Amino acid sequence: MSTFRVRPYTMTGGRTRSTTTLAIETIVTTNERAERDALTSTAEHRIISDLCRHPHSVAEVAARLRLPLGVVRVLLADMSDMALINVHAQAGTSGDGRPTMELMERVLTGLRRI
Repeated sequence: MSTFRVRPYTMTGGRTRSTTTLAIETIVTTNERAERDALTSTAEHRIISDLCRHPHSVAEVAARLRLPLGVVRVLLADMSDMALINVHAQAGTSGDGRPTMELMERVLTGLRRI
């Protein structure tokens, strides 16, 4: 993947947070609007749009782009606000974004096996 030659904070306008909070395991995909929308004209949005043609987690996007997780979260949240990506519901979470009891029990079982 391509590397960026600007400081990460310039990609987000100096912002470290956004109105939308994305967990690192949240899955995102590019939607059809991103391909035809002029709002994807920034280099970062184009690269993310190309990468997310296939489902990726927020953490995977950060790793593949070699960018700090916080920067990627802001960029993806901006793209979500502009309806350029689809943010998929996290498996094992309730409507308020907290883990379900079933997920917590599976994690506990997995930890006990270690």
